[in-house]
Amino acid sequence: MIQTIRKAWGIPELRKKIIFTLLILLIFRIGNAITVPYVNVSALKAQLDVMGATILGLYNVMSGGAFATATVFALSIQPYINSSIIIQLLTVAIPALERLAKEGGEEGKKKIQSITRYATIAIAVLQAIGYYVMMQRYNLLAPGADGIWPALVIIVTLIAGSSFVMWMGEQVTEFGVGNGISIILFAGILSRLPSMVGGMVDGVQTWSAKRAGTLTLEGLTSAGYSQAQAEATLNSAIAPWAVVLLIIGMLALIVFIVFINDAERRIPVQYAKRQVGRKMYGGQSTNLPMKVNMSGVLPVIFAQSIASLPITVWSFIGIPQEGTVSRSIYDAIDTKSIVYMVVYFIMIIGFSYFYSSIQFNPVEIANNLKKQGGFIPGFRPGKPTVDFIKRVLNKITMFGAIYLGIVAICPLIVGKIVGNQSVSIGGTSVIIVVGVALETVKALESQMLMRQYKGFLE
Repeated sequence: MIQTIRKAWGIPELRKKIIFTLLILLIFRIGNAITVPYVNVSALKAQLDVMGATILGLYNVMSGGAFATATVFALSIQPYINSSIIIQLLTVAIPALERLAKEGGEEGKKKIQSITRYATIAIAVLQAIGYYVMMQRYNLLAPGADGIWPALVIIVTLIAGSSFVMWMGEQVTEFGVGNGISIILFAGILSRLPSMVGGMVDGVQTWSAKRAGTLTLEGLTSAGYSQAQAEATLNSAIAPWAVVLLIIGMLALIVFIVFINDAERRIPVQYAKRQVGRKMYGGQSTNLPMKVNMSGVLPVIFAQSIASLPITVWSFIGIPQEGTVSRSIYDAIDTKSIVYMVVYFIMIIGFSYFYSSIQFNPVEIANNLKKQGGFIPGFRPGKPTVDFIKRVLNKITMFGAIYLGIVAICPLIVGKIVGNQSVSIGGTSVIIVVGVALETVKALESQMLMRQYKGFLE
């Protein structure tokens, strides 16, 4: 990977693309340091620490911590990701959009991209309003910030920031290296690395203080902490042996993700020989590649959002008191519970099958092979080929879904063992970071290869 970047830096055209990408990321990080007016940032951060295991915690990770500090780019790239997923699903459900995507050519892609942009702004408006309502609900606004003007400033600033991030991502895609949206998401997650290290150090110190008896629930509440904030502070304690376990587990997870990311099932395809005039065409052998994890991290994001939705809504309403029936139900569906993990795992498998059925159509693949004179050895063209591809697809999807489930559940289990839930969404982050890094390196390699061929032809 480092060798590829060094070689790419030696090519003037690619060097300009890399510099442009780095400048966009610099602007993104500067925007993440500028806070929105009329917000009590310290109170907001403390509240989101309490709600870290909900959907808001996922948003905070994806934005690189900007969501918890109410910066200009607090909504980050989330509205665009949600919009892209919705439009992709609608493309399958609405025939007009499906025709536009398949038969519209370049013009059709531009129209779908335009629809995605408008949908992004609409989602950003909803999320910005919801964000403001949450801050107002928990008294997280600055003193004297009540009224229409502060609300308008906060909401418009968040919408503008999200729209600008979307524009920057598109600029990187066009003039930079790799997929701009993915790279911005990658930069946001990676920027949390120093705070994660700091969090581990603070967790070890908290553990030491708890063990020595100098840090207690009563002491924190008497110091001005709320009950929930005091519990969250005590729960952030990490034993030294747990830190070693986390580091080893993270490295093993990265190796596992890299291995599965490149894994694919190759179905052999043979093309029949045919004579056109005096020339003989066809007869070559090739393969039909099917990636083990063809749906990427989307099933994990969707499953986590939906599985944590009840607890998120309950957090907005108010956490029930200890000893009540409502608290028992709350604890049963909490993100630390076994019930949540089981539901989460099942939903990941379900969404994996759903996305694979959208992205890979066995009937269409079989028809294309038949038109081009290709066939899978041992299976007749038509329905037998379709049935075989479906069987292989189901097996591959099951393996990929279990892989995603393991990667997503392992941090939850480790967090439960070490008694710290700050690693509960670490699996999602690692999949995104490793996947984007591999994708960007492949993009650099392909561009280097194109320039080598270009130089050879010239």
